[in-house]
Order: sequence, then structure tokens, then C-alpha cells
Amino acid sequence: MTRITVAKGDGIGPEIMDATLRILHAAGAQIEIDEIEVGEQVYLSGNTSGIAAESWDIIRRNKVFLKAPITTPQGGGYKSLNVTTRKFLGLYANVRPCMSLHPYVRTKHPLMDVVIVRENEEDLYAGIEHQQTDEVVQCLKLISRPGCEKIVRYAFEYARAYGRKKVTCFTKDNIMKQTDGLFHQVFDEIAVEYPDIENEHWIVDIGAAKLADTPEAFDVVVMPNLYGDVLSDVAAQIAGSVGLAGSANIGETCAMFEAIHGSAPRRAGQDLANPSGLLQGAIMMLNHIGQGDVASRIQNAWLRTMEDGIHTYDVYKEGVSREKVGTRAFADAVIARLGQQPTTLKSVNYQASGALNLPRYQRKAQRAKELQGVDLFVHWHGTDANELAKIIKQLNTDTASLSMITNRGIKVWPEGFEETFCTDHWRCRFKASTFPMTKQQIIFLLSRAEALGIDVIKTENLYSFDGKAAYSLGQGQ
Repeated sequence: MTRITVAKGDGIGPEIMDATLRILHAAGAQIEIDEIEVGEQVYLSGNTSGIAAESWDIIRRNKVFLKAPITTPQGGGYKSLNVTTRKFLGLYANVRPCMSLHPYVRTKHPLMDVVIVRENEEDLYAGIEHQQTDEVVQCLKLISRPGCEKIVRYAFEYARAYGRKKVTCFTKDNIMKQTDGLFHQVFDEIAVEYPDIENEHWIVDIGAAKLADTPEAFDVVVMPNLYGDVLSDVAAQIAGSVGLAGSANIGETCAMFEAIHGSAPRRAGQDLANPSGLLQGAIMMLNHIGQGDVASRIQNAWLRTMEDGIHTYDVYKEGVSREKVGTRAFADAVIARLGQQPTTLKSVNYQASGALNLPRYQRKAQRAKELQGVDLFVHWHGTDANELAKIIKQLNTDTASLSMITNRGIKVWPEGFEETFCTDHWRCRFKASTFPMTKQQIIFLLSRAEALGIDVIKTENLYSFDGKAAYSLGQGQ
């Protein structure tokens, strides 16, 4: 018997959770439930995180969390509970299977059977943003080697555990050579450890186009957080409906399972909502806790229900569906088919013996790190980069001098183009004449800038690691 935490959420959440739990109990799931309250009412009580401290204690004790959709009130500084939960609990892997149910659910891709594995904790979703100048704001894209290694290894281990044949990596490392470049590099390093599984890499834009057009070309796709967020919804929708998809959020000790759709408050209390997405999340939960036999029984009954044309309003279609039912009646139909197999759709026989057992990340030996220069980011209202260069050159010393100015990443000095549009946010790169540069030299540059009235809004140190420059060139350099 496994004790799990359950939150019924907001909007349609209570209805679809009740339907899901009825199915799980009818199928013989060996679970005990601790229910907590999260979401809208908690937010409106004055808790901007949407969850009470004692609820965190229950989640962390049970380590398995089945959550219905919640409503985050607009405005007021309320934080997304989904993002908060994933980060607090270290739920680094988001797993979303997207499978066609053709011909019973309308899709243009009858052969589609793709699993999106999305990194869940970092990338632009670190949410580190700053107003830099009057005209420019920034968001920091953070990619770490531990984050890359954990998610890539999870994708390959998932493929092996569930009999998948190929893992594909999507990045944009032709542009973001440091961040996405690290993700791609780690993918290539880990792929050689799995010779039984095919691997490939696509640039994300053409990969996304291929996924939308020919999803049957893919099996398991692993990618950084933002791309995964966007493309997992795209994949779910082109498979049939976002409303049919569930997801797992997996960490080293805890896991959360949910539907990927929202709380749909306009449909609440009407016995209309489709519980399939949450049910799919619950099936993934059963596999995670080692109850693959129960998970198989439910999934096969659900597939048979879909085959028999017993559909909720969101997927009901004249000529294909046989009966339009509500939330409770759909759950009843699945329960009535427990023990049955689909006749056209492929049945499942999950052999999952529990959570995937991945090795913990091992920190690598520290690399040789050398300071080679510094980028001073300057707030300046002029438009002529040559004029700015004359001002900034006043900071030059015998040991460090201005080598480049960029605006929004494009080199505008030396040899810039007058056609290039510039904002009031300028990157002024100083390179040391001899390495390593010292922090005292940077402090001297900043003190000189302050004395001259140059508005330095931030700095970024320029390092090499093991003798290789670890910073981007200016576009056009």
C-alpha cells in the first residue's frame, strides 16, 4: 500500500479527481490518500504561493502527489504553484506521452506515438529578469551541466524501460552556442552509453516543423525547458487533444502527476469535463510506484472505452462517437471495461517496477579557469557607436582596453553599419593585454567609469575554461 497526496484543485478539478480516484480504486490500486487544499482559495486567503506550509510537509512525507488543475488569480503577485512545486521538490523531468487514438479521436497523424521529455527546473524558467535601461529588459537563460545530464539520462532510461527505440534532442545551439551548446554536448556524451538506442539531434525550429508535420518520425524527444513547454502542448494537441494528455514531474525523491490542461472554471459543476488527462497522469503515477499491472488494466479499459465511442463533449464527433457522456458516466464506462482489452488500438502491458533508478549526478573535477576580460553594460541615450567608443576609450589602461561594442548582441563598433538600429543598452567589451586579468583591474575600470559619469548597469566577466574561451562573440565579429 502506497500513501499518496491528492489535491482536487479548482474549476473542474474536483469532478475529474473524483472520477479518476473512483477508477483507481475499482481497478484495485493499492493507495491510501492524504488530501490537501491548494489553489484559488488558498491564494485568496492571503497566501501568495497557493499552498500552506503543512501541505508541503504532507507532500514531502508521502513523496507522490496527484494534483488536479488549479486556478491562479490574476494580478496580486500570485506565483504559479506548478512552477513552485517543480522547483522546491527538484522535479527535474517533465514527461508527456502524446499518442494518437485514430480513428476514434480526430487527428491528422494516425501513427503518432511520441513522448516529450522536458527539462523542468532551469533555462529561461529560472525567471530571473531585470529592467536594464529605459528601453531594454533582460531574462537570464541558465543551463547547468547537472540539469542537462539528469534530463538527458532520464530520457534514455525512460526509452529503455518502456521499449522505445530512439531519443531525439532539440536545441538552438547554432545561435546559443554556450547554453544550448552545453545541452547538445551532454546529449552526445550520454548517448554513447546507450548503444541499443538510436539517437539524433535537430535544431529546434526545423525539428518543431517536422514534429508538427510528421510526428511518427519521432519516439522520445528531449529538450530544454522553454522548447519542451511549447512543443509538449503542440504534440498533445496534434495527437488529438490537450484534454487527453497527462504528465509526470519526476525528481530524485518526489514526483507529481497531473493533467496538462487548466481548471476550465466555465465548465465547473456541470458534469461535462473529460477526466482522461488526469487519469493518464494517474496511470503514470501507478507505474512510478510499481503498480504497473493496475496501470495496464486501467489504460486498456480506457482505450476500450474510447474505441467503443463513449466520449465526453470535447472529443465527441457525429459518425465516430456512439454516445456523449458526462464526467461521472465516462468513469463508469471505464470501470465497466476493467479487465477488457482494446480491439484496434494497441493494448499495453506495463512492466514498470517503480521509479527509474538513475545514478546521482557526480560533480566533475574543477576545470582551469582564467579571467580574460569583462563586458561593461552601459546605459547611454546616444545613437552613434563611434561617439560612445570615444567616451568609453577613456577607461583604457595599459592592461585592459576596449575591443568591441555591441547593441542587442550585434557588433556596432568597430566597423559597425549605420543602418543598424540601436537601443540605449550597450555592451562594451574590455580585453586584458595579458592573462589573467585581475578583479582589481575590473574594479579600477568601474571606478573610472563612475568618475566620468558613465552609467554601468551590470558587468559580466569573460572566462576561459581549460584554455577555451567560454563567452560569445558579438554577432558579426
